[in-house]
Amino acid sequence: MTDTVLDRLLRYVVIDTQSDASSPAQPSTEKQKDLGRVLVGELLTLGLADAHMDEHGNIYATIPANTSKDVPVICFCSHMDTAPDFTGTGVKPGIVLNYQGGDIQLTGDTSRIIKVSEHPELANQIGHDIVTTDGTTLLGADDKAGIAEIMQAAQILVENPEIRHGAIRILFTTDEEIGRGADKVDLDKLGAAFGYTLDGSTIGEIEDETFSADGVEIEITGVAQHPGTSKGVMENAIKIAADIIAHLPKDIAPETTEGRQGFIHPTGVTGSMDKARLSFIVRDFVNEELTQKEAQLQQIAEEVMSAYPGSTMSFKVTQQYRNMKEVLDRHPEVMENLKEAVRRVGLEPVTHSIRGGTDGSRLSFMGLPCPNIYTGGHSYHSPLEWISRQDMEASVATIVELVKVWEERAEA
Repeated sequence: MTDTVLDRLLRYVVIDTQSDASSPAQPSTEKQKDLGRVLVGELLTLGLADAHMDEHGNIYATIPANTSKDVPVICFCSHMDTAPDFTGTGVKPGIVLNYQGGDIQLTGDTSRIIKVSEHPELANQIGHDIVTTDGTTLLGADDKAGIAEIMQAAQILVENPEIRHGAIRILFTTDEEIGRGADKVDLDKLGAAFGYTLDGSTIGEIEDETFSADGVEIEITGVAQHPGTSKGVMENAIKIAADIIAHLPKDIAPETTEGRQGFIHPTGVTGSMDKARLSFIVRDFVNEELTQKEAQLQQIAEEVMSAYPGSTMSFKVTQQYRNMKEVLDRHPEVMENLKEAVRRVGLEPVTHSIRGGTDGSRLSFMGLPCPNIYTGGHSYHSPLEWISRQDMEASVATIVELVKVWEERAEA
C-alpha cells in the first residue's frame, strides 16, 4: 500500500460522522458506520484478519505479536464521530502547502480567517503543509486524525516485521463526542492490558489527567393560571428557571475559568408556564470540589424556589466520567514508556491536564488505563480547525516508537 497519513485523513474527513446527543441509540447516527465499513476494509487489506465492526459501530482489530518476549497487550484507540457543535456535512478540505506564515483566509466562507494572533501554534508550522476546511464546516481531525495516524502506524508495523512488538489491539469507537464512546466497548474481547487514545492536540503534549464530570438535571413544576386572572396565583416555571440561571456565580463558568479551575455550565433550557427543565454540566479535577459545586448549584436552586411556595423542583445528578489520573498513577509504566517514545521522535514530552474528557477517562475506570497522545490538530469543533501533515507524521512515529519501547522493556 502506498497511502500516507495525509491521504487517509483526506479520505476520512469527507465522510459525515457527526453524532447526535438526542438519539438514544448507539451509534447515535448510522452514518458513523459508513466510516467504520471503510476502516474495516482497509484493516483487512492490511492483513489484520480479525478486523470487524460490531452492532454498535465499534471496530476491533489485532496486529499479532512478532516477539517471543512477554509484552503486555496494548491498545490504540480513536473515535469516529465528529462533534455536533458545528456541521460536518460536506467537508471540503484544503491544503496550504509549504506554509510561510501569516493568517489563512478560508475559501468557502471568506469571512473566516485562521489568525496567527488567535492561533499562536502557527508560528511553529513554517514549511509545513496545513490542512484546513473551506470555512463552512468543521474538519473532523478530532478524531479522524487519530484514526489516520493509528492506521498509518499499523501499515508501517505490518510492512516492517523487523520492528519487534507485542500484540497490538486497535479500537475505533462511536459517540465519543456525546459522552458515550466507551459505553458499548467489550474489554474482554479487546483483551488489552493498557491503552492509549490518539485524541490530543499539539505535538509533544501528552495527557494523563481529565476533568471529573457530572450532569445535573433540574425539573421545575410551576403553578399555571390564565394570565388574565393570575395575580397572586401564577408561578411561571420559565421565570423560575431564568432566576436559577441568573443566580449562577460568574466566576465559575467556562468563559471565566482556565487551568485547573472547574465550572458549572448550563447547557440547555426548555419550558412552558407550568414545567421547565434545566440541564447543566459540572466539571472539576478534584472529586470533592466537583461535589461541592453540585451542592452549591442545588443550594442556589433551593433558595430561588423558596420565593415560589407553590412550585416544586427535582434535582438529579448523573455521573459522567472521572479523572483518569487516579487510575494512571497506579500504573506509572504507561506514562513512562510514552514519554520515552516522545523523546525518541525528537520532542520533549509535556504533560497536560485536559479541560474535558476522552474515551480514556471511561476506559481507565473500566479497567484499561489509557492516557492521551497528541494528533497535531487544533481548534477542534470549529470551522477554523486545522492540522499539519508533518505533525501527523510525528504522531505516527510516536506510535511506532511506543510499541518498540514496550517490547524492549518487557521480560524475555
